[in-house]
Amino acid sequence: MKKNEVYEIKKFKRNFFHHNLYVNTFQNHLKEHRFIESLHRHDFYVLVLFTQGRGLHKIDFDEFIITKGSFFLMQPGQIHLWELSSDIDGYIVFFSKEIYNLHFRDKKIEEYLFFQSSKNNPELQLKDKEMKQIQPYFDLMVTENEQDELHKKDKMLNLLDCILIEILRIYNVDSNHLTSTYNHKLKEFELLLEQFYKTEKSPSFYADKMAITLKHLNRISKNILNITITELITRRVILESKRIMVDQNKTIAQIADELGYSNYSYFSKLFKKSAGVTPTEFVNQLKN
Repeated sequence: MKKNEVYEIKKFKRNFFHHNLYVNTFQNHLKEHRFIESLHRHDFYVLVLFTQGRGLHKIDFDEFIITKGSFFLMQPGQIHLWELSSDIDGYIVFFSKEIYNLHFRDKKIEEYLFFQSSKNNPELQLKDKEMKQIQPYFDLMVTENEQDELHKKDKMLNLLDCILIEILRIYNVDSNHLTSTYNHKLKEFELLLEQFYKTEKSPSFYADKMAITLKHLNRISKNILNITITELITRRVILESKRIMVDQNKTIAQIADELGYSNYSYFSKLFKKSAGVTPTEFVNQLKN
């Protein structure tokens, strides 16, 4: 299977600040970068607001219908594909973790609720009132991007943060999460999971690392996400296995071994239980 691209911001024209920020209208973006309609992933964060047109957006094997008001928030590493109508338009912003965190210092981009992996719904459907609230910030970013004024970087990053704050307010209304303490602990777990999921599958390992009981860790996960820690670990492993199947020419046995499963048969059963098909069937579906 053909390896899909991992794009860096420097690949895109009209990017600034040492390849850490990119802003454009969506129509202009497509004129210069038609290659984004093939399967790919990024090493940066992505915001997209659609103001007209229709289409389909596939993100990590989930499908989303694009209409006016569709807003997408993507994290580094997510694999995706666009299918777009000819009249599509809107705004697109790329930015690195480094440029945001270094600029704001007292807060981190990964602390935004919608960029916490297990809670991340990459799509919101904005109402007309919400569109009117958020769209002017994108217009200002595009305008500022075309100019060469003093403190350009500061203004563009502050406008970006205004967009994120507005989205967070909408996201909080639509979400039913519990206390900030529980959210903080879940984020701590997710950071550990990203570090160790290939080698550590035991929920007790993560509870020990966090200096809390497994019972309490499961309580946090059940209260906020309504699934167990074991299920969260499995979800992350299966997602990565799917990405590798798209991304690399490896056998199922090699993928199982890379993800810490010496028993290929066990991995195959785990995959089928989660995805509904065997790894081989999934790869054949991708090829078709």
